[in-house]
Amino acid sequence: MLWVLFALVHAWLGILNLIGPGQPFGDVLYVYPFWVERGLVDGQWVGIDTSWVYPLLALVPMLVAYAAGPEWYGTVWLGMVTALHAAAFLALLGARAIVPASRAAIAAGWMLFLLLLGPIALGRIDAVTVALGIVAVVLLPDHPRWAGALLAVGAWVKVWPAALLVAALVAVRRRVSVLVGAVVVSLAVVGVGLVLGAGAALFSAVTEQSARGLQVESPVATPWLWAAVAGQGGAQVAYDPALLTFQVLGAGTDLTAALTTPVLALVVIAVAVLGVLAVRRGVSEVRLLPVLALALVMSLVLVNKVGSPQLASWVVVPVILGLLLQRRGGESFVVPAVLALAIAASTQVVYPVLYERLLALDPALVLVLTVRNLLYLALWAWAVSRLAGLLRDPRRSGANDSRKLTEGASS
Repeated sequence: MLWVLFALVHAWLGILNLIGPGQPFGDVLYVYPFWVERGLVDGQWVGIDTSWVYPLLALVPMLVAYAAGPEWYGTVWLGMVTALHAAAFLALLGARAIVPASRAAIAAGWMLFLLLLGPIALGRIDAVTVALGIVAVVLLPDHPRWAGALLAVGAWVKVWPAALLVAALVAVRRRVSVLVGAVVVSLAVVGVGLVLGAGAALFSAVTEQSARGLQVESPVATPWLWAAVAGQGGAQVAYDPALLTFQVLGAGTDLTAALTTPVLALVVIAVAVLGVLAVRRGVSEVRLLPVLALALVMSLVLVNKVGSPQLASWVVVPVILGLLLQRRGGESFVVPAVLALAIAASTQVVYPVLYERLLALDPALVLVLTVRNLLYLALWAWAVSRLAGLLRDPRRSGANDSRKLTEGASS
C-alpha cells in the first residue's frame, strides 16, 4: 500500500508538471536543456567555461535527462527523479519484510508533504538533493562515511545539503568518518573540474548568488512586497532577465540584498557554535543532531534573498531525521512535522497556479506568502529554542548520555 501511495503521488505530480496550469516545469523544459546545449553544441559548459548559479555536479542530472534528446527531456527528468525518490523511499522503509509502523508513518508523511507541495517537488534540481539527503540521514547512524559522501554529492549539486553535513560534523561522534566521505567526494569533484579546465568557475555558485537582489518570495523581501501593495516608497516587482527571477525594488533593497549574505553567514556560524557548545556540555548526539540540522537548514531558508518555492522542499530532510530519532530518545518532532506540512501547502497555494496574482500584488496572495514566510520563522525559532534548551538544561538534554547514535537508530 505504501508503494501504491508512492506511485499515485508521483504520477499526479508528474501530470501536473507536464500538463498542469502555471508552467511549473519551465526550468526543466527550457532552462536546463539550454544550459546542456550550450555545452554540447557551443562547447561552453556552465560551471566549467563560464560561471554558474549551481555547483558543478548539477550538470550531471541535467545531462542524464538529455539522454533521449530534447523532445523527451521532461519525461526523462520525471523518470530520473522518481527513481531517486524511490531509492529514498526504500531507504526509509528498510529491508525488513514487515515495515515498522514508525517508518511507515514517516514514509507516508513524506508522500503527503510532496502532495501538498505540488509539482515543484519534482520539477527542480532540488528534488535530486532531497532524495540524496534522505538516503544520507537514514545511513548516517550505521554508515557515516557513506552519509558524508552523499551529503557532499548533494552539496556539489546544490549548496544547501552542506548544512546537514555541518550538523553531522558537529554532533556525530564518528565525525571523522563523515569527514572522510565528504572530503573524498569533494577532492574528486574539484580534481575532475580542474582537469576539465574549470578553475575559479568551480566556486562561482557562491559569487553568483551574492549578486542577486531580493527575490519576491523570500522572507527578507516581505516588507517591500507589502509596500508595493500599498503603493508606498516606490516599491515594485520587476523581472531580472539575467537571473530569470522576479525581484522587489525600492528604497533600501540594494543595501538589504548586499547585507543578507554576510548576515546569513553569521547566523549559520552562530547556530553551529551553539551546536559545538552543546557537544562540549555532553549533550547526546541523538538529541542534538536533528535539532541542529533543522536549525542550520532553516537558517539557509529564512535568512536568504532567494525565496524560490523549491526551497520549501529542503525542510523535509531534517524533519525526517528528527522523526527517525525521536522514538530513540531524541526531541519530539511532531511540531516541526506539522509546520512542514503547512509550509508545503501554503507554498503550493502561491506557486504555480496563482503565481501571476502574486506578481500582480493581489493582497490575498501576498497574505498567503507572508503566512508561509512566518511559518519558516516559526520552524527556525522552534529549532533554535530547542537547541538553546539543550544547553540550558543538561539533565533534560541527556548530557553525558553514553548511548550512541548507532544504538539509538538501530536498536
